[in-house]
Amino acid sequence: MSERAVARLLAAAHRAGMVAGAVACWGRRDEPVLASAGHAALRPAVRPLADDTWFDLASLTKPLVTTTLALLGFRSGALAPTTTVGEVLDETRGSAVGALQLGRLLTHTAGLPAWLPLYCLAEGDPRRLPSRLARIELAARPGERVIYSCVGFILVGLMLERAAAVGLAQLALRQVLRPIGLEEELAFNPDPARRRLAGRAATPASEQRLVRERGLDPRWIPAVGEGRPDDGNARFLGGAAGNAGLFGTARGVWRLAAEYLEGGGRLLTPEEAASATASLTPGLGHERGLGWQLAATPRCSAGPALAPTAFGHSGFTGVSLWADGASRARFVLLANRVHPAHRAIDLHPLRRRFHRLAAAS
Repeated sequence: MSERAVARLLAAAHRAGMVAGAVACWGRRDEPVLASAGHAALRPAVRPLADDTWFDLASLTKPLVTTTLALLGFRSGALAPTTTVGEVLDETRGSAVGALQLGRLLTHTAGLPAWLPLYCLAEGDPRRLPSRLARIELAARPGERVIYSCVGFILVGLMLERAAAVGLAQLALRQVLRPIGLEEELAFNPDPARRRLAGRAATPASEQRLVRERGLDPRWIPAVGEGRPDDGNARFLGGAAGNAGLFGTARGVWRLAAEYLEGGGRLLTPEEAASATASLTPGLGHERGLGWQLAATPRCSAGPALAPTAFGHSGFTGVSLWADGASRARFVLLANRVHPAHRAIDLHPLRRRFHRLAAAS
């Protein structure tokens, strides 16, 4: 019954023009329930949607890959929550950014601005970026408040790469995706010839507007393309960044989320999973763990069907993931609202209704 109800919900969202297509995946057991509606792409030709369509997972990269790699780095001793940016990225020493601790970056309490066009800061050359990061001015004092920051997670990604002396995509493959057997479900820089990809935006319209509003040159915005992330900073960094760049299927997201359920998973220990999904920002108005948001956060996309202790995340392209650690229920909704063009559509009501319908099963 819930499968048909979710399928009807997704079909209605597609007919209303909210999303080009969507795949939902949910359940507690080894095999999830799946439902879908719409199309993988509308232009230049209509392409059918399937349960194994790969979506641009946008900010789901933050908790699924970046947080997981950070936890593994804590375990090995290569990094610690108190490690500062300057201790790893020498170029930032002596600056406000260099003094920021990794733990604050992961909880969005470092005081960094929410977003910056780092490709403009580095004038289109990724090799310049580490030294230019020292110029970033903080928007708040560290620990003062939660500012959801893509910049902070890009810094985490750069720290992980420098500490391991390997690129983020390769590090994720070696330490996370391959050990769990997810390399055929999740990846950075997917090959469009091998993967059924959801459609992309024809132009980076949202970033063009934001860059112009800052009085900067939009010519620095990296080109879009098939298999390249919607996020310009991730494209600038070769398709893999701490904030975005991961692509994958709904089933792959559902499986990787199991690492954070109560008791841990194949990679993470129970203690590591619990440390990442507990609120570490009490009194700051937003309940945040390491990378994860808690459902107790007011007006978040979880909705009343999920327990306040549930954890999750959403992404700009239209994707979301929520999970309840104790019941082991996971709710994945991969919807595409950036094809054929960027649309300012609030998908939170759709996500909350999906959670209510799926949780009823």
